[in-house]
Amino acid sequence: MTTSCEDRLNIPKHGNMGSMDDYYQTDSEVESALASMYLSWRSAYYNWWFVKNALSDDAWAAGGQRSDNVLLEQMNEYTYDTSNTMISGLYSDLYTIIYKANLIIDLVPGTTNYMKQAIAEAKVARAWSHSELVSLWGTAPIVDHLLTPNEYRQANGTPETTWAFVEQDLQDAISSGALVSKSGVNDQVTGMHLSLEAAKAFLGKAYLFQGKYKEAAAILDEVIDSQKYDLYSDYDALFHAKANNCCESIFELQFRNDAEQAWNQWEMFYIMIGWRTDKLTLTGNALSTIASGTYGFMNPRKSLYDAFVAEEGTDGYRLNCSIRNYEQMQAEGVSVAPGSRLVGNEGYFSWKTRILKEDCVIDQSYFQVLQYINHRIMRYAEVLLMAAEAHLQSGGNRALEYINKVRTRAQVEPLSSVTLDDIKTERRLELCLESCRFQDLIRWGDAESVLANQGKEVPEMGYFATGQTDEQGNPVYEFGQKWPYTNTTYGFKAKHKLLPIPLTEIEVNPNMTQNVGWNE
Repeated sequence: MTTSCEDRLNIPKHGNMGSMDDYYQTDSEVESALASMYLSWRSAYYNWWFVKNALSDDAWAAGGQRSDNVLLEQMNEYTYDTSNTMISGLYSDLYTIIYKANLIIDLVPGTTNYMKQAIAEAKVARAWSHSELVSLWGTAPIVDHLLTPNEYRQANGTPETTWAFVEQDLQDAISSGALVSKSGVNDQVTGMHLSLEAAKAFLGKAYLFQGKYKEAAAILDEVIDSQKYDLYSDYDALFHAKANNCCESIFELQFRNDAEQAWNQWEMFYIMIGWRTDKLTLTGNALSTIASGTYGFMNPRKSLYDAFVAEEGTDGYRLNCSIRNYEQMQAEGVSVAPGSRLVGNEGYFSWKTRILKEDCVIDQSYFQVLQYINHRIMRYAEVLLMAAEAHLQSGGNRALEYINKVRTRAQVEPLSSVTLDDIKTERRLELCLESCRFQDLIRWGDAESVLANQGKEVPEMGYFATGQTDEQGNPVYEFGQKWPYTNTTYGFKAKHKLLPIPLTEIEVNPNMTQNVGWNE
């Protein structure tokens, strides 16, 4: 087993595969580089989704029991510090995307149309990554080229220069003429790549986050007026595999329903956010449709449920496609198993993020990691709501039109006039658990009030011992809800407006300064 036959290998004897400078010379090689960039983006999605949603007021960290995932609990309860590895993991993930993009931008010669397209897509990916870095960390450095070893220790950036860089990259990609554009609203193939309209949507979001409302309204109008997108009619199916690359998709990261390739694309995302089925009993409709064997993280909060009810009532269409209360779960055939308890649960379950058997490449109840639901980065409803906000803030005349498009699909009464509070509410409901809420609260200046008490107490629902025994001497349990876990340090403070630069970065880079408040 330790011998080989060199003379039978169809490669030059003692040859090499060449350097980076020799690669990226054909469309095929460039396609591989572009695929690698998208794969890095797909790998980043796990940390991206969990960090941003855990920091919001949409959900409890939850899981199988207390301390099932301490890193997630720390973010959810505002007890995290500079060593939280999910935060540092996202930081590294974003720079990995940037590195893969810079390989294409710096090394692809651009001599064919496909090469020009790849360079433009790489600029969009690089801009998106920097926009996440600046909106979450504020002072993370710009990396606008492949770094040489003597450049590895970059100093902090500034929000102003990073946002300007994001704008420039997106404007360059848009004006290049190289980005693809969907042929029509039902084109499900072209949008698998970063498109012209996706770049415009990302640019509109960058403008909105900076308060450049007039510019945001103008570029987002272009996306809407292209008539290449529409709201998917079935909100309940929108977050499942059947809606991959549908008319509402601005950009999503791809998975394949290919059993032979299943283990090349497995990941932990959906097993984490599915219900904690080892503590539940499933019968009837739930038993036949739900992919069980999942871990039960990120249960919706009562405050989110109540916000839905206040806007659309207990029978609201969008509410019932997003969240189910315990009584509704029981009607579907789901109940807490006798003697079990669900940590981080107020009696509400995410319906929006449930995984179905039909979403699975292979349905594995023992290790449920083989789904082919594409990762949604942005959808058309977000574009409409961003445009509504931009028009309202800039004195434009289309805010009411745009918000009512979203409300009509949600089967909620149209508004006769619109305020910023209306848009805030609509964004919370429409985009719940879609990685928007935390950054929205920051940019609106609402985080300190909304998140002030987050983490003070943590609930648990299920069967609690009464201290009594039955005739056979077995302990007696009573079903209910308690708040058994507390923190003395909790809640959003001023320093949380920016995430901490990861401790690992500070330790190896003397040119990097920690964000305000995180050296305490």
